[in-house]
Amino acid sequence: MSALAPLPLLTALQDTGRGDDGRDAVRVGNRTLTRTELIDAATAVADRIAGASSAAIDATASIETVIAVTGCLIAGVPAVPVPPDSGPAERGHILKDSAAQIWLGSAREDVALPTVPVDAQARSSATYHEPDPATTAMIMYTSGTTGAPKGVVLSRSAIAAGLDGLAEAWQWTSKDTLVHGLPLFHVHGLILGAVGALRQGSPLVHTVRPTPDAYAAASGSLYFGVPTVWSRICANPAAARALASARLLVSGSAPLPVPLFERIVELTGHAPIERYGMSETLITVSTRSDGERRPGWVGGAIAGVRTRLVDQAGEPIPHDGETVGRLEVTGDTLFDGYLGNPAKTAESMTEDGWFKTGDIAVIDEHGFHRIVGRESVDMIKSGGYRIGAGEVEQALLNHPDVREAAVIGVPDDDLGQRIVAYVVGDCHDNGALPDFVANTLSIHKRPREIRFVDTLPRNAMGKVQKKILIDEHSAQR
Repeated sequence: MSALAPLPLLTALQDTGRGDDGRDAVRVGNRTLTRTELIDAATAVADRIAGASSAAIDATASIETVIAVTGCLIAGVPAVPVPPDSGPAERGHILKDSAAQIWLGSAREDVALPTVPVDAQARSSATYHEPDPATTAMIMYTSGTTGAPKGVVLSRSAIAAGLDGLAEAWQWTSKDTLVHGLPLFHVHGLILGAVGALRQGSPLVHTVRPTPDAYAAASGSLYFGVPTVWSRICANPAAARALASARLLVSGSAPLPVPLFERIVELTGHAPIERYGMSETLITVSTRSDGERRPGWVGGAIAGVRTRLVDQAGEPIPHDGETVGRLEVTGDTLFDGYLGNPAKTAESMTEDGWFKTGDIAVIDEHGFHRIVGRESVDMIKSGGYRIGAGEVEQALLNHPDVREAAVIGVPDDDLGQRIVAYVVGDCHDNGALPDFVANTLSIHKRPREIRFVDTLPRNAMGKVQKKILIDEHSAQR
C-alpha cells in the first residue's frame, strides 16, 4: 500500500554532513543527548537486536524509549511500543500477537522475553545500511475499544510520507524546536513527536508530563498537545501567554472544542493547527501554517493523500460542507494491514483500495474537513433523522456554564434512539440546556436527557470513551 520513501526514514540522523550544531537533539525531562550521542547509543541497541523479527519496547516517557525506537529503526527491526500502564492481559496479548523476540527496557516479572536494558551511556560506531522502505518500521496496537488490540503494521515509507506531508503543511524544519509531553506509545507522541523530530532534524523537548508550567518553560517554536492539555494550559493564563513566542500550536487526537480554540487565540495570539488521523492511516488531514484555521474543522488532505465521503451504500456524497458521510482515505500513508489478520484487513478496505476509517465527516467545496465522530457511537438515528453527536456537543459547549460535554444515542421505543448528554460544568438545570441547544440547532437535535457528572471517562490521549457511557447508561436502565 505504501510508496517508496524519498529519503532515509531517519534523514537528519543519517546525514553525515550535518554534524552536531551545538543543540541537544533530544531532551526528556532534564536528560539530554546530542545528535552524535543519540546515534551512538541507539546503534549500541541496534547491535544487540539486529536480526530479530520484532522488538517490544517498554514505552515509558523517558530518553531510553527514544533511544530504543531509534535503535530499532537503525537496525531495521520492527518496533512494538508497549504502553507502560498496560495490564498483564493487554501486555501479554501484545507480546504474543506481535511475536516479539526481545524486550527493550527494564526487566518485568510478567515478561518472559529476553530483556535488553537500554543504556543512554552506551556507544557503538557500527554502521547499518538503510532498510528497504517497504519493510515494517513499527507495529502500533490500537486501543482495543471493540475487542483485543489489533497490531497496525506501518512501513518505513508510510511513516516517511506522513511526516513529509505534515512538514510541508506546517513548514516544519530543523530550525524548529518541538515541545510536547505526550505518551511515547501512540502515533501522536511517538511517530509525530519523536520520529518526526528525528526526520526533520528539529530538537525534541519532551516534558515527561504535559503540564502548563513545563510547556511554558520549554521555549519551543512548535508545540503538540491534545485538547485536555490545551484546556489545562488555558486555565493557567500566564503559562498560555508564555507560548505567544511559538510559531505553531498543534492540537489533535480528539476534537478541539470551539470555545477552547477561541480561548487559545485570546491568550496566545495563535489560532491552533488542527489535524486528523488514526493509527491505520497516520495523519492524513490538517490545517496549514500558511492557510485558514477554522474552529471545528481539521483542514484538507496532506500531500500524497486523498479523501472521500460515501453513504451507507458506498455511493459518493457531495462535498458541500453540510452532508454527513462515511470518511474513506487512500494514499501513501496507509498501513500494510492488521498483523496476522487478513480477514480484518480486507474488511477495512474497499474493493478499489480505500480505507474505511469508521468516522463520519463533512467536507466543504474547498476540501476542508469537519469530523463528526465515530459512526458506531456518534451517528445517532432519532425520529427518522441522522444526527451527528459532535454537532450537539459543540452547541452545548457554547453555553457559558458547560466545560465538557459528551453526547450518545441510547435505545428508545418511540424515537429509535434518543439523545443523551453527559455534561461537566456549573449548569444543573435539566431544562435549560436542551432549550439552549434547540435555539442553536434544529429542535430534533436537542438532548432528551441530561446527566451531570464530575468527569468524563477518557483514554491516555484525551478521547472520551463513549462506550463506557453507553454501557453505564444501559446498566442503569
